[in-house]
Amino acid sequence: MTIKAAGTQSTVAQTGASTPIIEFRDVRVQFDSHMVHDGLSFALNPGEVTTLLGPSGAGKTLVLKLIIGLIFASKGVVSVTGRDMNTLTEEELREVRVTAGMLFQGAALFDSLSIFENIAYGLRERGETNEQTLREVVASRLEMVGLPGIEKKVPSQLSGGQKKRVGLARALATSPRIMLYDEPTTGLDPTSTRMIDELIVKFKEVHGITSLVVTHDIASARRISDRWMLLNGGKIVADGPVDTVSQENQFVADFIAGRWKEEI
Repeated sequence: MTIKAAGTQSTVAQTGASTPIIEFRDVRVQFDSHMVHDGLSFALNPGEVTTLLGPSGAGKTLVLKLIIGLIFASKGVVSVTGRDMNTLTEEELREVRVTAGMLFQGAALFDSLSIFENIAYGLRERGETNEQTLREVVASRLEMVGLPGIEKKVPSQLSGGQKKRVGLARALATSPRIMLYDEPTTGLDPTSTRMIDELIVKFKEVHGITSLVVTHDIASARRISDRWMLLNGGKIVADGPVDTVSQENQFVADFIAGRWKEEI
């Protein structure tokens, strides 16, 4: 497998390409009789940080799982890097997944493995066997998240914020073009929250990474985002630059002010 060197800016970001890197077209997700998404449509451009807001149970995390092919739409098209996820073989799905890293809400580290093995795990699963390459990639990604030299530690020796940053290092190991974040700052102290926010912005500005963030942390969402989308009732009901939608869209104004109604 080929692993791009850390610090190399994305070609997409350099060229300013406007073709969406992720696109949902009339997506429906239904489990038995329960409809979660119905007519969900949006597009994400390369190099943007977009935050997906919405009430609990609206299906925000489900959107992330659709993007990496953990679940599939009942109807409609989920396109990632120009490929329809519903039509791909297992091998093709693996190729797409390499382009998208995900930071899970609880970091999802393996408690029994060292930090080195946690970060190297996904690379080994994808066929990387050269130990020197693994050492270089792990060291590089730990440097990127501000935790150099902790390869021999285990997760129990780390704080919550450090675990999130190791989760980020693992997600970045394959040099993804896309990063997905599920509640990246939940449970963190203000200093750790600020560190995670700064890393998300850095990955966009230095490495050209496109990010989709699911969060209820409005202060964090303001710091990191180019754009907000609000999900409710299976559809995007607000979408635009942060300052615009937060000041001019009543749905967003009600949501961030705590005036949210169950049905809008």
